[in-house]
Amino acid sequence: MMDAEIEALAIRLLEASRARGLKLGTAESCTGGLIAGALTAIAGSSDVVVGGFVTYSNEAKTALLGVDPDVLAAVGAVSAEVASAMAEGALSRLPDVDLTVAVTGVAGPGGGSAEKPVGLVHFGLALWGRETATWSHVFPGDRNAIRRATVICALEALLETMGAASIPSP
Repeated sequence: MMDAEIEALAIRLLEASRARGLKLGTAESCTGGLIAGALTAIAGSSDVVVGGFVTYSNEAKTALLGVDPDVLAAVGAVSAEVASAMAEGALSRLPDVDLTVAVTGVAGPGGGSAEKPVGLVHFGLALWGRETATWSHVFPGDRNAIRRATVICALEALLETMGAASIPSP
């Protein structure tokens, strides 16, 4: 899964985080830890990456990240609400973390529906003192392509956030 594009994004993100003095965390479902894996594949990443959660089941989302089971029952795991709650849960549970990204989606090949097709991924991005951002994409391709695209999108979003003038350095 770690290819040159992902490695380059991870290196740029780690450098941007260091420059800002920001610590990162992840909360992952459909990627199974690939975002954290991409970051920690880079030597020296421990000065930036605090940790991450792989919460594949709804029960893990609730137990580890504090996602409300009523929200899960009402909108399902693949939703903006759950992505937001996952990002906020990681932000509140990881020590000294400043910025978290969360992903939840349908990587396929099965599990999709008309409302939630294979390739649909919801993202959440939480930063202390800011409103949690959410967005979604429907990525084409097979399971590997969808998961790869999700990792790239998450790393790019974190990089974009690092470049935002509105983010104060701690």
